[in-house]
Amino acid sequence: MNTFLHAENLNFSYINEMEEPPVKTEVLKGIDLDIRKGEFVAVLGHNGSGKSTLAKCFNAINLPESGRVTVDGLDTADENNLLDIRQRAGMVFQNPDNQIVATIVEEDVAFALENMGVEPKEIRRRVDEALKTVGMYEYRLHAPHKLSGGQKQRVAIAGILAMRPECILLDEPTAMLDPHGRDEVMRTIKRLNRENGVTIVLITHYMDEAAQADRVVVVDDGEIVMDNAPRKVFSQVETMKNLGLDVPQVTELAYALKKAGYDISPEIITEEECARAVADLLGSRNDCGKAEDR
Repeated sequence: MNTFLHAENLNFSYINEMEEPPVKTEVLKGIDLDIRKGEFVAVLGHNGSGKSTLAKCFNAINLPESGRVTVDGLDTADENNLLDIRQRAGMVFQNPDNQIVATIVEEDVAFALENMGVEPKEIRRRVDEALKTVGMYEYRLHAPHKLSGGQKQRVAIAGILAMRPECILLDEPTAMLDPHGRDEVMRTIKRLNRENGVTIVLITHYMDEAAQADRVVVVDDGEIVMDNAPRKVFSQVETMKNLGLDVPQVTELAYALKKAGYDISPEIITEEECARAVADLLGSRNDCGKAEDR
């Protein structure tokens, strides 16, 4: 697969002009990262680690202080590339209310396309297609403010999808949702990745969401400290906790059992895997008990 998002020695700082003299806060420190086309990558880090800032660099909201960022080969520092970059890599934020601008769902999804000058017939086709993709077509004439949080977030995703991006950057899109809403959004994200080949970059605080990705990148104090498959990252329980992060509950259970001397894999990340492993442990103990009785 080809590299789609590329960061090379990326440095970025925020400057507080309200202070006298202005205060500079270094946020990203020499980030090197490649994300391939079609990948599903989860980005983890505690508050203030720089993960959201990194996502905004890939959407050209933030421009590098130094270093280089490209999206599908387009340099974000070149203003002439801005529209092309935003069409290739759309961004969905934590609060869907901040992205919904119209009073009717289908009008909201059409908003960006109208601003891009897309022909009306094509807008109609893209809006219907995007709403069907996220399972919100039947709500196309509803008022967004009457929808649930999960439904609003799916409308926000549809608005990005209608622009036909090859990549979607999602900055904690489920943080304000209940478990049902989180599940709705995660199903949509995974379907877009698996069935439509959309590159997904998901910033999340939920370890069970990150466990569903192809790859997990951990950011701490503006630097990438881990980058591997989910089960490889989460099996390092003590390292994750030292970084102020959690691991999936089933991984923590496996870790505790392993520490207590049980023969169980430390790379368990799903409930199904955990249930099978515990059943195997119980079965082996029963077999040992029967052998001793004999």
